[in-house]
Amino acid sequence: MNFRNFASKATVASLSAAILLGGSFTPASAQGKGVDEAQAKSYKETYGTSQITREAMKNMVNQHGDKRYTVPGFDESTIKNVESAVKTDKNGNKIKMDVWDTWPLQNADGTVAEYNGYHIVFGLAGDPKNPNDTFIYMFYKKAGDNSVDAWKNAGRVFDDNDKYEANDEHLKGQIEEWSGSALFTDDGEIRLFYTNRGDFNESQKLFGKQTLTTAQVNVSEQQENTLKVDGVEDHKSIYEGGDSKTYESVNKAFEDRNFMNNHTLRDPHYIEDKGRKYLVFEANTGTEYGYSGEESLYNRAYYGNGMKFFRDEFKNLDNSDKKDEAELANGAIGIVEINDDYTLKNEMKPLIVSNTVTDEIERPNIFKKDGKFYLFTSTRGSKMTTDGVDDRDIYMLGYVSNSLTGPYKPMNDTGIVLHQDLDPNDVTWTYAHYVIPQKDSDKFVVTSYMTNRGFFEDKKSTFAPSFLLDMKGNKSSVVQNGTLEQGQITYDEKKK
Repeated sequence: MNFRNFASKATVASLSAAILLGGSFTPASAQGKGVDEAQAKSYKETYGTSQITREAMKNMVNQHGDKRYTVPGFDESTIKNVESAVKTDKNGNKIKMDVWDTWPLQNADGTVAEYNGYHIVFGLAGDPKNPNDTFIYMFYKKAGDNSVDAWKNAGRVFDDNDKYEANDEHLKGQIEEWSGSALFTDDGEIRLFYTNRGDFNESQKLFGKQTLTTAQVNVSEQQENTLKVDGVEDHKSIYEGGDSKTYESVNKAFEDRNFMNNHTLRDPHYIEDKGRKYLVFEANTGTEYGYSGEESLYNRAYYGNGMKFFRDEFKNLDNSDKKDEAELANGAIGIVEINDDYTLKNEMKPLIVSNTVTDEIERPNIFKKDGKFYLFTSTRGSKMTTDGVDDRDIYMLGYVSNSLTGPYKPMNDTGIVLHQDLDPNDVTWTYAHYVIPQKDSDKFVVTSYMTNRGFFEDKKSTFAPSFLLDMKGNKSSVVQNGTLEQGQITYDEKKK
């Protein structure tokens, strides 16, 4: 039964009272019909999706401090800026840029692609003094050279006019470029997927619209050891939420001008399965898949197993200052199928949802390994509504399935794969962890960025030291003494 289809404010109030008193609830429409305990449990509605539950997140707190899941500590004195991350402003001044979210050019199976003897990463970079300066740059180095100093900067991927020349209505309003993924196609082309972020201007009814976008990036080697971006083509929008039934659109998110609502539709990650193409992305649930609102607080599927936990947790949440946030929290990892020409083919139901827990599960990263699909996402304690986490906690959560479309089960019992609780003012603070499968190793390389943007004059956001992760089935563990070079994306077990 879909509770949203019959719940009114009066019904919600009655249910709330029944829960707090420890009794069962019979909706007005069913009173007198002998609804028993089994019917009371029918409030558990999954909508055919997998859930990040409140119970799992509360249990995850007990795993804090376990070295298997703790991001390794790094020696601050050894950390370098990405020296090639420099741009020239309109007045000819050189600006050392922050570099944060990055993603490698990958083969369809998720392994790092080699382009004419080079490894390539795309990343967000910009002026540390201008938070709106957020655009995609291309960095590259010779394959096999793992030094952070080896990374060269090919410059911005898109010119300022590219968004207009694309003749795409969504692109014309682009203000910033946000994270995504990059595919090295069977035809030897570089296909970039990223997020077009529009302006936020209430007077013009603009609310920072996010659109999944793609382009072919043309690259050449103009001189020895130097790559150049030769422009883009086939630059176009793919998806922006549609009618809001499957995934919340920006207009639906702000239809009541509730600016507490944190709308997400971004970070497209490419994956293939059985000859078909897909994008997995961060989103929020739509109206037909467990939308946000007070009614969502009564769906047992979002809590976990057991009526007692549901009653106790509901009572706790009902008296919590996070209740309003929990009502709005409807994070999702979404998926759409795309055509061979990278246009939208089919909306699909969410893979994972985090209703009542958080509305922000970022940078989904998915690949197939040993017959299983591994799905990872980054999230922050500051966005979560469960007890035991705080603003210093950051996580990478992991889920595993035998099928691309799920169901997905949490790794390490709760979903925890990585945790860090450093002061954000610490130079070695990291975020946006990204797991990369390796061609010739059962180890996995984890990349991230280090140092919060604009916090220091001399220390920029930069490639963090990578490190190794062991995974087998639904278990994972950080490899002790497995720290690699800053920005390292491949690992040769034979040269360890």
